[in-house]
Amino acid sequence: MASTETAIRRLTASDVTAAQPLSIEAGWNQVGADWRFMIEAGTAFGVDLPDGRLGASALVLPVGDRLRWISMVLVTADLRRKGVGTDLLRRCITEAEQGGHAMGLDATELGRPVYLPLGFRDLYRISRWRLERKPAPMSSPAGLTIKPLTVEGLELLLAWDRERSGLQRRAILCHLRDRQPGMALAAERNGEPVGFVLGREGRLATQIGPLVADDDQAALALLQAAIQASSAPYFLDVPDQRMQMRAWLESQGATAPRYFIRMVRGNAKEIETAGNVYAIGGPELA
Repeated sequence: MASTETAIRRLTASDVTAAQPLSIEAGWNQVGADWRFMIEAGTAFGVDLPDGRLGASALVLPVGDRLRWISMVLVTADLRRKGVGTDLLRRCITEAEQGGHAMGLDATELGRPVYLPLGFRDLYRISRWRLERKPAPMSSPAGLTIKPLTVEGLELLLAWDRERSGLQRRAILCHLRDRQPGMALAAERNGEPVGFVLGREGRLATQIGPLVADDDQAALALLQAAIQASSAPYFLDVPDQRMQMRAWLESQGATAPRYFIRMVRGNAKEIETAGNVYAIGGPELA
């Protein structure tokens, strides 16, 4: 089988429009703003079809001093089973290895068998929940305050987030806060931070996350507030061990038709458990 390595090129912001059909074909939720951010904030690669259309993609995002996130590994139907996706993935691995970085990704059930032979190992499962309707609003528990997450407030939460998520993701969090400020919310108890949530519009549904909190009570209050600040339907990618959040979603009629497996390659101890993460930012954003 001939390698496609020589056909791989770097993607730039000028490729945003060309990239969108790849995620649409795959049935994914990204919009142009997602593609633009990821291409500009990370290192993106692609393979063109003979007619000049973009036929495949993959990218690497910085999420820590020692950690890179691989995502958007997409191959259009005309290029599948030709080694294109594996070549792109290897290019991403090489890009990360050159800086001495460990790698993480959230694999679909179809992608996992591709990643395992390349040195990735399983961490834990994340279920994608879909909630079709907006529930009735609920008041915050006594002693817990939910308030807008300002630019200044987010800067103060960056170290707090790193301790609880294992990620250094200032660019990602700032992008999401600026993109949907109404969904950017913080939780406090006795004047101290106990959680935050961000979100964004999607092609198929509003994506809620990341959601990081010190306890179930704060996490559920933040989730309910983010839902009230946005439009149905909703996607929420929740680590399976978050049993109270799962129970609440089920009580509201949400379903979890698909899942991801969080995987790592190399030493990535900071993300080997879910920590205080109640919802990830989506598989493309860790």
